[in-house]
Amino acid sequence: MGCLLLHVPAAHGENTGNSSEGGSQALSRTYEQWYTGSLVSPSGALTKKGVFAFEPYFAYSTPTGYLDSGGRERALHSGMRDISNFTLYKYAITNAISIQTTPTISYGWRRHGDTTSGAKFGDLPVDVMWRYLNADPTRYIPALSIFAGIAFPTGDYTKLGRTEDGIGTGAYTFRLALTEQSTYTLPGHHALRLRIWGTFRRALTTAHITNTSSYGTTQGFHGTAGPGMYGESGFSLEYGISQKWVLALDLARDWADGASIHGHDARGALVHTVGEGSGDWMIAPAIEYNWSPRFGIIAGVTAIFAGHDTARVLSPQFAFNSVF
Repeated sequence: MGCLLLHVPAAHGENTGNSSEGGSQALSRTYEQWYTGSLVSPSGALTKKGVFAFEPYFAYSTPTGYLDSGGRERALHSGMRDISNFTLYKYAITNAISIQTTPTISYGWRRHGDTTSGAKFGDLPVDVMWRYLNADPTRYIPALSIFAGIAFPTGDYTKLGRTEDGIGTGAYTFRLALTEQSTYTLPGHHALRLRIWGTFRRALTTAHITNTSSYGTTQGFHGTAGPGMYGESGFSLEYGISQKWVLALDLARDWADGASIHGHDARGALVHTVGEGSGDWMIAPAIEYNWSPRFGIIAGVTAIFAGHDTARVLSPQFAFNSVF
């Protein structure tokens, strides 16, 4: 994602898949395809007032190399590995408006280095989403949603005892996304669900940092820093093998501007830098099993396979989805 080691898989975990957004009953009145949702794609607002969705993700992330400015793979000897849990909570305020949050807890370590000082709580995003167009599969009209929110700087980012503890930005960040979802009937009485999305993140404030920080500063530094803008776009496909079993695939493109740092180091020298931007391509195959319209599980892996100025990361993960 960027140079701050803040890339959370799934990112990408902003997804709750059993939400039909008004379009899951695409096959017939007697057949309804059940979904959990793909690993990466964000879903829109829930479809009925008072519905609550709960989806915990569990992931292990390991870097397998580094992609330089030309996209060539280099060895990465001290990359950060981590185990994380990010849980999506979503509640329908009305039939078209929902609110969601995704707290993240992680523990990281380096193969030939230190670990985090314990389980770490990341920055906390809170989003409000509005489905402004309901799906009508018979007329090939998709469900369209928009959501906006703020990520609160709850993760450690300054005065760190260990560099590995730096998982936060220290800045309030504006979040915006547009999503599309549509469902089609394929030959053989199988459903195919398509999602297309685009997201954008921009810091609203700067972080005041002292000594060791998540921005790479060291002991004696005093100043400010801010993360660069970030965006993602992609699409997902979910193919219903049967009512309960679904194959899912995401393809996403991430980009991030470099972080800016301004201040003075331990010797009093002026520091003013802007980091290099980064980008990556990610693929995420997975399989879903849903034993009812309200409960399901998904397991798969996200993999960065191309990009520049970013680590190649492999992240097996699974999630349990429930809607009440």
